[in-house]
Amino acid sequence: MQPFLCVTGAAAHLPRANVDTDVIVRIERLTTLARTELGPFAMEALRYREDGGENPDFVLNQPAFRGAPVLLAGENFGCGSSREGAVWALMGMGIRCVIAPSFGDIFFNNCFQNGMLAIRLPPEQIEAIARACADGSPLTVDLQACTLTHPAAGMRAFEVDPLRRDALLQGLDDIGLTLKDDALIREWQAADRLRRPWAWPAR
Repeated sequence: MQPFLCVTGAAAHLPRANVDTDVIVRIERLTTLARTELGPFAMEALRYREDGGENPDFVLNQPAFRGAPVLLAGENFGCGSSREGAVWALMGMGIRCVIAPSFGDIFFNNCFQNGMLAIRLPPEQIEAIARACADGSPLTVDLQACTLTHPAAGMRAFEVDPLRRDALLQGLDDIGLTLKDDALIREWQAADRLRRPWAWPAR
C-alpha cells in the first residue's frame, strides 16, 4: 500500500449529500474490470452525459480540477453497499484524500485499508476551504502534522485516529500491522504449543 505523508494539489468541491458507492462505481464494473482499470468509470453517472461525452458541469471534468488529489464532499459520502472498489475507482482518478462532514462507515474504513485519507470536518469548515480553493489553487494535506494549509485560507488542524494515522504513514493495512508483530506471534504460538499440545494440530 502506498504510504500517505503529504499531498498538495487542487481540491475539487462536490457539495452533494449521500453520494453512495453505486454512484462512485457501478457494481457491474467490478465484475469485468481489474482494480487498476476502474478510474475511468469512477462517478460515471455524474461525469458523463448520455451520449458518452464528458459533462462539463461536473467539477472533476473542469480543467482546474482534473486529476485533483483532494475531494471536498458532502454529508454521508460513500454510503450504501460495502464495495471496496469505490475507493479503488476514486484512487484511479487520482484522489488521495476525501474531506466530508460524515461518511458511510464501511467506505470510511475501506479508505484507510487502501491508502486513502478520509477526514471529517464540519460543513462550515469545508465550505471555507472550498471557497479558498475555487480557483484551483493548491491545498496541502499533511498527515504527519495533521494540518490542512492553503495560501489564502491559512492552516487548520484535523484529527485522525492515531493507529490509522500511523498505518497510513507506513503504508500498512490491518494485515501489514499484524505482521509487524510476527516474531511476538510466533513466540506466543511456540509457548502455547508447549502448554497445550492437544490444542495444536500435529506437525
